[in-house]
Formats: sequence, C-alpha cells, structure tokens
Amino acid sequence: MSRPIVKPAPRTIAVGDVHGCNTALKTLLDGLQLTPHDTVIFLGDVVDRGPDSRDCIDQIIALGQRCRVECIQGNHEQMMLDAIDGTMPIQEWLVHGGAETLDSYGKNFGVGGIKPDHVEFLRTWGDVVERPTHFFAHGNYLASRPLTRQPWRDLRWQSLKWHTPEAHLSGKTAVVGHTANKQAEILNLGHLVCIDTYCHGGGWLTGFDVTTGRIWQAKETGEFQAADLPPIKSLAALRF
Repeated sequence: MSRPIVKPAPRTIAVGDVHGCNTALKTLLDGLQLTPHDTVIFLGDVVDRGPDSRDCIDQIIALGQRCRVECIQGNHEQMMLDAIDGTMPIQEWLVHGGAETLDSYGKNFGVGGIKPDHVEFLRTWGDVVERPTHFFAHGNYLASRPLTRQPWRDLRWQSLKWHTPEAHLSGKTAVVGHTANKQAEILNLGHLVCIDTYCHGGGWLTGFDVTTGRIWQAKETGEFQAADLPPIKSLAALRF
C-alpha cells in the first residue's frame, strides 16, 4: 500500500531590507527551500546602496514562478520611482544609494537605462500586507489607526528611532524593516518585530517565518545560518 503524500505546511516568510545584496538574497532563497505553497513577503528597500539592485529585482520576478511573492514599497523604491518620474531631483536619489542602483544597470546610462519591466514591477508594490495574526509594512505605523488608513509617510519613512508604536488596534503583530540595526540583531518587542539586520553594511539579510518563528539569515559573503526568533528585548538595549 502506498503512503499518502503529505504536503508541506504553507509558510509566510518575511524578508528584510535587501539593498542590492544579490549574493545574500540568492543564498537566503536557496536556504529557505521554498515550495509552491509558501509565500515570501519582501518588506521593501530591495534597491539602492548595495551593488546589484538589478539582479535582485530579476531574482524576485523569477521567484514568482516558484511560490507566491508579495512586495511592499520602501522609501528607496519610492525615491527611485520619483527620480524616474521627475518628481525628485536625480542627484538626491543618487546620494542615498541610487548611484549604486544605476551602476547595476550599466555605467553612464542614467535612469533611461533602467529596465522598463522593472519600473512597472516596482509600481505594483503596495504599502501593507495583512495575514490573520500579523501585518507587514516597510517602516512604521500608527497604532490607533486602521491599516487601511495608515499615512504612507509613516509606513515608508518613519524610523523606529523616532517613533516606537504600541501594539496595533487590530491585535496583529507588526513585521517591519527600514530601521537598520547596526549590531545585525533582530528587534523583537512582542507586538512588533523588525528584521532589518543591516545586510548592506556587513550584517545579515533576514527571513522570518511568522507561523513558526523560524529565522534564516544570509550575508553578502555567502554565509548562511538558521535560528529561532530571539526573545523579547527592550528597544533601548539595541544600537541603531
């Protein structure tokens, strides 16, 4: 008698700020051993600062053929699109990491050298993703306001250093990036988990399975490790 086929339980895995670290992204995705039942949620800031933003976007597009992918727009995607659209001076984007992004598409091409399908892909990225027990945003949120009425400036730009929110009125746990921890540690406040672990500065790129609490991390050097979500810790104990 043949044994019944047991399908792996679907996972929802959040990925922190990639910032052009293509090797770390590939290493992390390989280590996750993804199945078609999984969902990967990118928390934004895939582009800028690191050397390979173009290849990172290509990886994410290709990943959509292997599992479900959802992407949240970070402040760096917004700056990139604003520079392309002419609503932000290009030089302002360049000094915030855009120069590395442009170089990844080829030297001396300017914004016209950015692949049109990449631009259109970035335009589809939203602000918030909700699940039954968690919600995902790039940077921050207002605890007393429904997720459908959050100011986009807080979602994309507000650092946890400037405002550390209380638990959201929905009762869901927030999972965010944006506020890079220079110690490459995950911030777990219980009601909020921040997984920007400073990949582009020599730290880790973090993946977090919100169902099991499992953590996977990769570095641009190709290092990989797996662990569990660290215990709740005071924000004051960490250095940003």
